[in-house]
Amino acid sequence: MGVFMPCLQNILGIIYYIRFSWIVGMAGIGESLLLVVFCGSCTFLTTVSLSAIASNGAMKGGGPYYLIGRALGPEVGVSIGLCFFLGNAIAGAMYVLGAVETFLNAVPSAGIFRETITRVNGTDIAEPITSPSLHDLQIYGIVVSILLCFVVFGGVKMINRVAPAFLVPVLFSLLCIFVGIFSARHDRPAVGITGLNLESFKNNWGSSYQMTNNAGIPDPNGKIYWDFNALVGLFFPAVTGIMAGSNRSASLKDTQRSIPVGTLAATLTTTGLYVVSVLLFGAVSTRDKLLTDRLLSATVAWPLPAIVYVGIILSTLGAALQSLTGAPRLLAAIANDDILPVLNYFKVADGHEPHVATLFTAFICIGCVVIGNLDLVSPTSTMFYLVCYAGVNLSSFLLDLLDAPSWRPRWKFHHWGLSLVGALLCIVIMFLISWAFTIVSLALASLIYYYVSIKGKAGDWGDGFKSAYFQLALRSLRSLGANQVHPKNWYPIPLVFCRPWGKLPENVPCHPKLADFANCMKKKGRGMSIFVSIIDGDYHERAEDAKAACEQLSTYIEYKQCEGVAEIVVAPNMSEGFRGIVQTMGLGNLKPNIIVMRYPEIWRRENLTDIPATFVGIINDCIVANKAVVIVKGLDEWPNEYQRQYGTIDLYWIVRDGGLMLLLSQLLLTKDSFEGCKIQVFCIAEEDSDAEGLKADVKKFLYDLRMQAEVIVISMKSWEAQGEQQESVEAFSAAQQRVASYLEEMKEQARRDGTPLLADGKPVFVEEQQVEKFLYTTLKLNLMIQKYSRMAAVVLVSLPPPPFNHPASFYMEYMDLLVENVPRLLIVRGYHKDVVTLFT
Repeated sequence: MGVFMPCLQNILGIIYYIRFSWIVGMAGIGESLLLVVFCGSCTFLTTVSLSAIASNGAMKGGGPYYLIGRALGPEVGVSIGLCFFLGNAIAGAMYVLGAVETFLNAVPSAGIFRETITRVNGTDIAEPITSPSLHDLQIYGIVVSILLCFVVFGGVKMINRVAPAFLVPVLFSLLCIFVGIFSARHDRPAVGITGLNLESFKNNWGSSYQMTNNAGIPDPNGKIYWDFNALVGLFFPAVTGIMAGSNRSASLKDTQRSIPVGTLAATLTTTGLYVVSVLLFGAVSTRDKLLTDRLLSATVAWPLPAIVYVGIILSTLGAALQSLTGAPRLLAAIANDDILPVLNYFKVADGHEPHVATLFTAFICIGCVVIGNLDLVSPTSTMFYLVCYAGVNLSSFLLDLLDAPSWRPRWKFHHWGLSLVGALLCIVIMFLISWAFTIVSLALASLIYYYVSIKGKAGDWGDGFKSAYFQLALRSLRSLGANQVHPKNWYPIPLVFCRPWGKLPENVPCHPKLADFANCMKKKGRGMSIFVSIIDGDYHERAEDAKAACEQLSTYIEYKQCEGVAEIVVAPNMSEGFRGIVQTMGLGNLKPNIIVMRYPEIWRRENLTDIPATFVGIINDCIVANKAVVIVKGLDEWPNEYQRQYGTIDLYWIVRDGGLMLLLSQLLLTKDSFEGCKIQVFCIAEEDSDAEGLKADVKKFLYDLRMQAEVIVISMKSWEAQGEQQESVEAFSAAQQRVASYLEEMKEQARRDGTPLLADGKPVFVEEQQVEKFLYTTLKLNLMIQKYSRMAAVVLVSLPPPPFNHPASFYMEYMDLLVENVPRLLIVRGYHKDVVTLFT
């Protein structure tokens, strides 16, 4: 009662009664059998796919929408679900129009308006074919639609009580047709009837495709030519309706058993009926009678044709009732998933009837009835059905092919190959019926998909696409291997160190400009960043804090529209946490290759004495782990995508870094904020005589790398002759004094303790002359940057590695002197692997 009866009622429709014998006459018995098998195969394969998905776990309301949405994701599910809802609502109008048209043909006197008469010419049996007035179809159709909606408002129980009253007369009319066929004799009950005759069977075996008029009567001057493709479009609505049971999934006691058994039984029953009917109709009548008597089923019925008229009317009204029952429940299920806010009006609580959705369905149905054109309404409905069938087949294909651990359907007779064939059959039949209607229906589904993807609320239903992405990611990761990546395939994978040197505003887990800078390191936004923060403490005690912080950081990354993932690590301190991160983060060749962090400009101002040791430790960890490093000074002034920059991007190329600094400058140029800038490369020659040769070499190198940049060579003499700016000289003197004072304190402490020189708990060895040399070199480089790059949008300079056995505070003095009075600076260290290549 829950699945078999609704499906049988929906499949057995008006096409069988008023068009089936005509199809046998036009296509012949052979091709009619092929037609039935072709269309029946599509619905049979769809039923097999439906059975597999429906038996793979509990199922809520929504029928095919629920299945497709959970298999292909909410966007695909909603787009196909809404198309299927429209198909059901329009099909209700199609069935109502069919019932009314049959009634007015059987009882012409019931017509309110004058009938339109089509004259028939050029046939052996010349009879006038009457068709009801459009206004009669509209008036009666509206009345019938309203009456059916009242029945639907009564709920599923009332529908189940009423359904047999529609179905029993239909089955009785079929019995009368078959009894009439077996009892027919020559020219009885009408001229052209031969009785079951082998001669008629032979004569009607071949096809007789020809021109007909609008009424389907053969006419050499007719406007319509019929062939097999056209008959597919005409006959296919006779096999639709297989989703009528699954549409009521919320009301079924056991969906995993009822849907497969009931739907397959209805599909096989009706297909068997059609096959037998082809053989019997082909053997009981002449071809002329088949082509000219549209109601041959009523003509041969025993004892009266009126029984078939009643059967036609009740079968179409029963199908309309099932369509108007399934459509509102489908719409309510889509609304209840809360994907599209615009559908909130149609939400309904569990166990309640979807009255608002029923009213909306009735409005669409009545609107299509007012059109009054059955030939226009029928293909539209069929297309939406086929879109849904294709979605069911594709869902089963994807789930079967991926074969995830959760894919364990109770229905065992399924295979991804069958589902794929079913999906392709659906697409082929759509184009055979009408390529124009196919494009319109697919375009509508695409528009709904686009709208849902923009306006819809994100939902993770564990769909097949997510499983496919997961398996594809694993396969790609394995294929990448762990070998060194070729420079042509090198992508920056930045690990962005979010933990700031100092405090951030509350509820801001990362410096706002770090996400902007991470985007600058990707070409056209492609690539992945890993945003990492460290929470001090014990993991067992702070695991929940870490989970909350990770969610907050993920939300912030999404808000900043940066492609990346968030990770939170709990560690005793920052140094230990970072050391664990740099060793373990990532998989295979998808490990982060660049560490990005902010320069600790505040350490001296806020007297944060623990920062130097942590900062130097992080840099040393990166060197040991062979990771590139990019340290951003002046992060607060880093431009966002809307702040256009002018001037130059200056590179001070001091040491070989595999081309990372050059590549970063090129990536900056791809961003809107820096596209108006030009690149300048500064190189240092030992002698003036070397300058021109070095410049030519670097230009040639840049040309081979397809990089446009101006090359400026500075000789060591001009380096030595730098004019010293007062501010930098003062910073240099202050650094000298702090270094001397700190060195004196270490010596005094070592004398008191009787130990070697210690800094940060580690032994150090300091040559004062070497310290002076470091300070002097960084001062000269800083002066050169200030001289040549005062108008630069951003400056890139090589990161000097921390000197071995020097205190961390000394290294911070060198670095502070290097960055002094340079507003926006990227300090870059490569990782001795080429990231650019000369070769194609």
